[in-house]
Amino acid sequence: MKDFLKLIRWQNLLMVILTMVLMRYAVLAPVINRIGVILIKGSGEEIPMTLQFPWYDFILLIVSTVFITAGGYVINDYFDIKTDLINKGKVIVGTKIPRRQAIMWHSVFNIAGVTSGFYLSYKAGYIWLGTLFLVVSGLLYFYSASYKRQFLIGNIIVAILTGLVPMLVVFYEWPALYKFYTLNAIRLPDINIIIYWVGGFALFAFLTNLIREIIKDIEDFEGDIAYGRNTVPVVIGVLSSKIVSICLIIITIVLLYLVCHFFINDTITLIYVNVLIVAPLLYVIYSLLVGNEQKQLHRASRMMKIVMLTGVLYSVLVKAILTWNLF
Repeated sequence: MKDFLKLIRWQNLLMVILTMVLMRYAVLAPVINRIGVILIKGSGEEIPMTLQFPWYDFILLIVSTVFITAGGYVINDYFDIKTDLINKGKVIVGTKIPRRQAIMWHSVFNIAGVTSGFYLSYKAGYIWLGTLFLVVSGLLYFYSASYKRQFLIGNIIVAILTGLVPMLVVFYEWPALYKFYTLNAIRLPDINIIIYWVGGFALFAFLTNLIREIIKDIEDFEGDIAYGRNTVPVVIGVLSSKIVSICLIIITIVLLYLVCHFFINDTITLIYVNVLIVAPLLYVIYSLLVGNEQKQLHRASRMMKIVMLTGVLYSVLVKAILTWNLF
């Protein structure tokens, strides 16, 4: 069981679950609760909007996403046996878990994830949304089999899919809100604001994951060059890859401060961003500048995971700010 949990990256799956739950209940719920609406059969007074996508369907959405993600991790380890032996010195697939069993689990996870995704989309009245799960499943397979060996393509695909996780919550909540309030409200309010809020988290997830993917490629340079993979460090060199990572970190920091200044502009957010996001990012820059050993690069990669976590946990502060009007 321990090896199986390592294979499916249970910590990362918990991160997926946490992200989706917080996007729904710590961001979407308080944001739409600030939008007033007058119901046709109501008292005539304006009341706050509420979530309309059923909680049990939301649980199924999480399950579908987790299944697809787990399947992606399994097939990634299946194709990475040789390089992982060089970079990490140990593997799970082929030693603790037979290769055939790994393929079986990959198939089970993907069939379950895609099937439940189509079922959920059918219930929501937009069955075409189910193709998203099918496309993601295919991208994760071809990423492991081919794209990750190509220059930058694999990094961008993984970063996009990471940014897609919070957006999935919007993709299924939006139609439910639109359908309910079109039928039951005198006038449908503008709900585009939910895209801006969650989209900000999605962009942050994209950038931080892209940075981490490049750092991981620097860390795995020896194994990748031994098996002819055209990763960013192999193609442009380790030093240039570090410069690219640092530039992306600087872009992320600048965007954070722009959002803080023009859109949120409260002291609590500024303190949170400075202490729990920017400071760790500066540490990553320092590690990249002075670190050449694999241990130091691994530390920088782990710090990026912490940054991604603190970025998601900012949603808890969002809920507090919106609920208690702390602007």
